[in-house]
Amino acid sequence: MTFILLLPYMDTYDAGAPGVHPEHPAGPGSPLRQQSAARRPCPHSLERVTIPYDEALRDRIKGHLARHYRREVTDPEKRHAAVAVVLVDSSLGEDRVDPAPVAEWIGDRPMPEPGLDGRMVGVSGGAAFLLCRRASRLNAHAAQWALPGGRLDPGETAVDAALRELHEEVDIDLPGSTVLGLLDDYPTRSGYVITPVVIWGGGRLDPHPAPDEVVAVYRVGLHQLQRDDSPRFVTIPESPRPVVQIPLGNDLIHAPTGAVLLQVRWWCLEGRHDPVDELEQPVFAWR
Repeated sequence: MTFILLLPYMDTYDAGAPGVHPEHPAGPGSPLRQQSAARRPCPHSLERVTIPYDEALRDRIKGHLARHYRREVTDPEKRHAAVAVVLVDSSLGEDRVDPAPVAEWIGDRPMPEPGLDGRMVGVSGGAAFLLCRRASRLNAHAAQWALPGGRLDPGETAVDAALRELHEEVDIDLPGSTVLGLLDDYPTRSGYVITPVVIWGGGRLDPHPAPDEVVAVYRVGLHQLQRDDSPRFVTIPESPRPVVQIPLGNDLIHAPTGAVLLQVRWWCLEGRHDPVDELEQPVFAWR
């Protein structure tokens, strides 16, 4: 079982603008609420230096996680789930072609913005995380982006579930000793509390997607989470909470996966412990 994604256009404000905070969106009429496509850089022009995949990175991330007081969500009306944030090595240029039949899936459906076509290309290089595209024939969240994960079985911990789902979905077996720590819980509108588990893969690894659940697995460089246009926050009339967007490749990732990836940037890479549980999901993900 996996979670999240793609969204039609909504008003946007610049997360990097002075005085703007995701919990306090700019009001109606503010020039910060909407960025024009002409001002927004093309994803492939947002090049950053890749992050070396080495023991120094491992120790830094583990230290950041150990020093943070993790926010747990207890809600008896929600089911508990876990996702695996698997950190691996990757090579620049290994992802020039998206292996998924994206054009077939999208068809005539309009994309959220000009320049986006749903493909995950040009994102590899250095330290990376594994991102899955769900199989198109699934009954729920078909062809969407997700991290390996799912509901906890009776008696399981979040770590147990994340490692089990990692094996079931992408055929990767890792011991509990590879776990670096846990991120904040994220409560979803669809009735789950998700615990992200950060795992050190120890190399490139060789994922083999379970065809009934996952059509492709991508190595996305951690440097992509630090793009100048990321994160972004959008306003929707259905909620006072801002919807988070994480631009990756030629697509946008939204909560809950987007909220987890924002934690990876803030917590793991930058040692910044801002909460994400008040960041909203797009309306289509509320069910």
